[in-house]
Amino acid sequence: MHEELRAALAGLLDGLPPKQAAQAVERLIANYRGRTPTDAPVLRDRADVAAYAAYRMPATFEAVRAALTAFAARVPDWSPATHVDIGGGTGAATWATAATWEGHRSTVLDWAQPALDLGRELAAKTLPDTEWRRQTLGEGLTIPAGTDLVTVSYVLGELRPEDRRAVVAAAATAAEAVVLIEPGTPEGYLRIREARTQLTEAGLRIVAPCPHSDTCPIVPGQDWCHFAARVNRSSLHRQVKGGSLPYEDEKFSYVAATTLDATPAPARIVRKPQLRKGQVLLDLCTTQDGLQRTTVTKRHGTHYREARDASWGDDWS
Repeated sequence: MHEELRAALAGLLDGLPPKQAAQAVERLIANYRGRTPTDAPVLRDRADVAAYAAYRMPATFEAVRAALTAFAARVPDWSPATHVDIGGGTGAATWATAATWEGHRSTVLDWAQPALDLGRELAAKTLPDTEWRRQTLGEGLTIPAGTDLVTVSYVLGELRPEDRRAVVAAAATAAEAVVLIEPGTPEGYLRIREARTQLTEAGLRIVAPCPHSDTCPIVPGQDWCHFAARVNRSSLHRQVKGGSLPYEDEKFSYVAATTLDATPAPARIVRKPQLRKGQVLLDLCTTQDGLQRTTVTKRHGTHYREARDASWGDDWS
């Protein structure tokens, strides 16, 4: 889906005055991380949506795909037939779902009609069977019973607390699997943590990134759980973001929960591994011992080679 999405985004800002695009991006930078809960859509018109798609879709796609890949690894014999993307906007999570599984039908729900219109336009050739439906996000939201997968990415922070809880409740009630993604900030982590509790109270089991469904061992205010996804920047992406590097790392927090008979990994690497001479230091979240640091040395043989190849966010056993 990388190249298909990049091709769909190419030329998106053609005809849009650079000043207008820059102003839209500046406003979205302040809003997309969810610091302004609201009862109205953040994306207001075509200029907003075009700027958002060029600015955020590549990074959102990679973050969601990383979260879905971690979940898929825990349910290797399962794939969704139906997928609902709540607050999906221009459809980045729907593209990521298509990059993870085949043969499903997606429905994107959002309250911003301009976002839905552009999402449909971008996906017309690659994901033509996707349904794009305008829907209020909050109290009264319903998901069809028996939905296999629900994704909610980078939208919880835009919602008022009561609407946030309503969205998570709707997903937990209807879906076999729920994957929630937020920015990898302390605030984003706290929203994921709150939603995680709501999911477990609804009877779902956590399978990623956590190795258990018990209380998160992190002390709020002292640290936060987040991961990183590498984003290769296109020339359009560099133009909109004003960057010169060919890549960036998108930080995100997430939780994946399910009613399926799935087992989480024994442990998860929660920080970038530190390579030392003859040893690798791994910060882990574990099933039994909570957060801990493990040192893997050459004496561990195969485990040492695995540790040297391991990445932040990987399973560990």
